[in-house]
Parts: sequence; C-alpha cells; structure tokens
Amino acid sequence: MDKEMLLEWFEEGEVSIPQQLLKKYKQLGLDETELVLLLQVYSFCKEGNLFPTPEDLANRMTIPESRCVSILRRLIQNQFLSIEEGSGEGDILYEKYSIKPLWEKLVDDWIYGKKQDELEKSLNEETDIYTTFEQEFGRPLSPLECETLAMWIDQDQQSPELIKAALREAVISGKLNFRYIDRILFEWKKNRVQTVEEAREYSRHFRKPSNPKTNKQTNPNPIPFYNWLEK
Repeated sequence: MDKEMLLEWFEEGEVSIPQQLLKKYKQLGLDETELVLLLQVYSFCKEGNLFPTPEDLANRMTIPESRCVSILRRLIQNQFLSIEEGSGEGDILYEKYSIKPLWEKLVDDWIYGKKQDELEKSLNEETDIYTTFEQEFGRPLSPLECETLAMWIDQDQQSPELIKAALREAVISGKLNFRYIDRILFEWKKNRVQTVEEAREYSRHFRKPSNPKTNKQTNPNPIPFYNWLEK
C-alpha cells in the first residue's frame, strides 16, 4: 500500500519554479499572496485545468474566493497573467490562462540586470585604465590625452585590456607617448588583432634588436623592441 501511494505521488508530477522568480518577485511588484496564486494557476494548467475558477483557487489557498477574483483582476491588469483563446476538437473555442506575461517580465528584468552589470563593469574598467595610464606616465593625464583615451574606447571600440597591452608595449619599447600607443592600436586593428594574446604574438613577431652586438655587451638578455612609428 505504501509503495502504491508513493507511485501515485510521483505520477502527479512536479511544478518547476525558476529560481529567478523567487529572488525577484518583490522587485517585479508581487506580494506573497499574488505569487502563490500565480503558482496555483500554473499548477492547475500543468494538471490540464487551463482555466481554474476562483473557487478552485480558493480551495487550495487560505484566502476567500472574492479575494481570488480581486487578485486575478489585478494580475491581468498589471500584465502578470493573461486570458487567451484556445480551440479544441471541432474548433470549439475555450478560454485559458497564460502566465507567459510573468515569464516575459522575469526575462526582461534578467536582461536589464545583465546590462547594468556590464555597464558597471565597463565603467570600472574605464576608471581603472585612466588610473593605469597615470601611474605609468607618473602624472595626471592632460585633457587632450583623456579625450584620446575616450576616443579609443568609444569610437575605435578598443577594449580596455587591449589598450593596456598597447601601453605595456610602449613601455617595453621605451616610447611612452600617446602617438606611439595610437600607432600600435592602429596596426593591431588593421591586422585584426582582437585579444591580448594575439597582440603579444603579433608584437613578438615584429620585435627586432636595434643593435644585437651592443645589446649583448650591455645586457645578456635584451628585450628587442619594434618601432611602431616606423611602420
């Protein structure tokens, strides 16, 4: 008997609830009662009852039928729930609930949150890149230099990581100025260099010792540099 009861329980199935809904229902403008009512509608639909009555819903909840009617009206007005037309055998039309509007609100909120996170990350990266340049130059950047840096990011669509790589290349080459860095970025973009690793490989390919004999005497492990301005 116990086994049969368990099998019957399993056969009733499950209702999957997105974790995002439990995290964000308050932010979406729902309270606990409205959320549970929506989940009850969802549960009824999963069971095959596509248009549960307020009485059906009230029998599963701790609120009266009249309150269910009021909440259903509000959910429809605020586009958390909709009533659609369906057709069965013989093209017989019927009404059914859909909680697709709820899922759409949830997805829109998730996408908006991701965009906000990306924007915040981008702003932090831009702030970081200005700080990095000022540290390497040992002084605050001039207005013209700030404008050039902003142009690389906004107009040229250069990533902060790639701009920092160009700065490092300029430091290694002993040519710490914006004209030199701009030329590096121009060459990388022209040759479709898009990642820091590709930039390193491209730079290694073109670096040449300016005077091998002199370098060998003064430094057993010289770092050859490529003069990007002579390109």
